[in-house]
Amino acid sequence: MNTGLYETIHRRRDVRAQFTGAPIPDETLQRILTAAHAAPSVGLSQPWDFILVRDPQLRQEFHRHVEQERDTFAATLDAAAAERFARIKIDGVRESTVSVVVTYDPERGGPAVLGRHAIADAGLYSVCLAIQNLWLAATAEQLGVGWVSFYREPFLRDLLAIPASIRPVAWLCVGPVTHLEQTPDLERHGWRQRRPLSSVIHHDRWTTG
Repeated sequence: MNTGLYETIHRRRDVRAQFTGAPIPDETLQRILTAAHAAPSVGLSQPWDFILVRDPQLRQEFHRHVEQERDTFAATLDAAAAERFARIKIDGVRESTVSVVVTYDPERGGPAVLGRHAIADAGLYSVCLAIQNLWLAATAEQLGVGWVSFYREPFLRDLLAIPASIRPVAWLCVGPVTHLEQTPDLERHGWRQRRPLSSVIHHDRWTTG
């Protein structure tokens, strides 16, 4: 049994506040991207691309947009939830060393993508597998990763000149960290508690209760 793999899976965290901004060696970043690119994909389409965003001005523009979306979400919460949410840092865009934007090209591998004819989203699932590979590889390299989800896709597409046919899937903040928290942020701040494995296992058919 590869205990190192299991340890990496359980040590991984969605990092927000612990980035140091220290540089990432080129060979380390290359290993992480190579691991992402080694992910399985439907029909061997490899429908992902990776945009490395280092430009401070681009990152600042994106951060301002994220803050606006944070305010939009906060306005939908009741008082108790808003108070909890106010304590949660939602991004490390400015503090991390580099941002990696992962995109999805639905036309990659076409016109006939083997295995996608019945499940249109299989290509998108493939991109998520590449993201998971990247995240675990970064964790194994003692780096942190944070997935920023407070943004509108059209804004990000315009900001990075992404073609209309390409979908931005994830803005990932990547870099060295002071530490990885033992408990995920949302649990530490009382936003939500993790469900036990036993509550999500079904046998043969979906069961309730």
